[in-house]
Amino acid sequence: MKLYNEFINIAKTLNKELDIIPLLYGSLGLEKVTGLDFSPEDIDILIPLIFLGEKWEKLKKLMELQGYKMVNLHEHEFRKANTKLGIAYIEDLKPFADVDYNSLEVFEDGGAKYHLLTIEDYLKVYNKSFLDGYRRTKKNHKDQSKINILKKLIQN
Repeated sequence: MKLYNEFINIAKTLNKELDIIPLLYGSLGLEKVTGLDFSPEDIDILIPLIFLGEKWEKLKKLMELQGYKMVNLHEHEFRKANTKLGIAYIEDLKPFADVDYNSLEVFEDGGAKYHLLTIEDYLKVYNKSFLDGYRRTKKNHKDQSKINILKKLIQN
């Protein structure tokens, strides 16, 4: 719950300061969509590519004002105390997993607006990620377990 509350704070700031509606991604997003515990260890968000390019300095400065320190420029990874935040671009969803990011539903919580993938979208993402040898071996088969759970949820 702590990570989700931190995400809500970040989303509110992104909404207000940069007019971004972020996508809550990764295990934390999956947990929110399914209501199941996936023990997320970080916050993953997707935002428009322009903020990782020409508007990067604005985003970086905003994150620093929230107490985050950039720890990996290549991965757009920030850290604040024990909270790790990874940022990637939403436009990659279509070529990567054939997910139409333009039709994602907007959710609202605590004054923050954000997007979530559907269970079907998550299945597409994890199926594609599973093909990546690094994820398949380094993630201790967590992706396969998530794929199995998602398939069961869709069948029911």
